[in-house]
Amino acid sequence: MILTSDNKLKKLIVIGDRVLIRPSKPDEQTASGLYLPPGVQEKEKVQQGQIIKTGPGYAIPMPVDDEPWKSEDENVKYVPLQAREGDLAIFLVSGATEVMYEGEKYFIVPQGAILLLEREEEL
Repeated sequence: MILTSDNKLKKLIVIGDRVLIRPSKPDEQTASGLYLPPGVQEKEKVQQGQIIKTGPGYAIPMPVDDEPWKSEDENVKYVPLQAREGDLAIFLVSGATEVMYEGEKYFIVPQGAILLLEREEEL
């Protein structure tokens, strides 16, 4: 499920380098054949799921010096994330925060806890 204008998740804003992931069901396999064996998921050290939303990335610190020629309201700039909406992610559960939203379970995961991404398009 990719975010659409009438999607119930449109009110959620993911912050910084985090991504919102809907966990896959046990034994769910991707079209390319990637899946986590049941023994790995039972130990709950790693999990897989589809990335639903991503944050803007890592904020780049703005210089502190005050220059008269600079505009007052400079926009914050971000280094974008590697993770994209629609990617399949394998991530460390220890770095994730489990949340329930409208009856469904999701994980909020910092990009640093993601071990692997699978993207449908060629890299």
